[in-house]
Amino acid sequence: MAPAGPYAALDVVATVPSTNTALAAAARAGAPDRTVLVAEHQSAGRGRAARSWIAPPRSGLALSVLLRPTEVPQARWNWLPLLVGVVLCRTVSTLAELPAVLKWPNDLLLGGDQRKAAGILAEVVPEGPAVVVGVGLNVTLRPDELPVPGATSLAIEQAACTDRDPLFRALLRALDSELRQWCQHKGDPITSGLCDAYQQRCATLGQQVRVELPGQPELVGAAEDIDTEGRLVVLADGQRRALSVGDVTHVRGQDHDFGAKSDISCRSWHPDRDHRG
Repeated sequence: MAPAGPYAALDVVATVPSTNTALAAAARAGAPDRTVLVAEHQSAGRGRAARSWIAPPRSGLALSVLLRPTEVPQARWNWLPLLVGVVLCRTVSTLAELPAVLKWPNDLLLGGDQRKAAGILAEVVPEGPAVVVGVGLNVTLRPDELPVPGATSLAIEQAACTDRDPLFRALLRALDSELRQWCQHKGDPITSGLCDAYQQRCATLGQQVRVELPGQPELVGAAEDIDTEGRLVVLADGQRRALSVGDVTHVRGQDHDFGAKSDISCRSWHPDRDHRG
């Protein structure tokens, strides 16, 4: 159906294998920019690195948004999942009244022990071209319903709001606002303020991390920066490497002031210029 507001279409279904898969098919069939699909249950929900995302029916938010930001160069579309991460973090912090942070690139962490409450999956549909961004947020899951020991939910963290409807509405409003700002600046992460907003919420920066890389030995080092392409810059064995993919584990937690401006600058990183021997 067509909603009143900034979104072209909004469909709510009882069950679907995956909102991302279904919306990607709709994108190939010509679905318009800002089409939203929400499911009460995903029978084959997917996360990053082909992992499954499992939650009981009506226990969380499972939605995908189809985006065709034609005014933004496609080279900057890789900022979209990070943009959605900022939006989700703001929404949970405001409505749920919980200290929420992000683990690079876009896992939402809650609580003093920083357990995962949400994940974001962005997929490019070349035939569009379009990007489908999916969000899975654990809202009312009980401890015995969590898929893995390192997970949590808004209810477990005693959130001020565990009603999915206001959370969903606030998320879409915040996403519209952030997208407009980003598109007005043609996706520039600096002038749009997106890079700074992401850094202020990124708990990975300043941490010792272990990164599992596809087809390569794992990397252990210090997470130093987010560059202008949204990549995580890690100092390991005297060299700085900019990573666009990888599963990150925080090896040692450190204090991070999320209320103050980060002293880490979002910038372009070049291995010839920034190599440290």
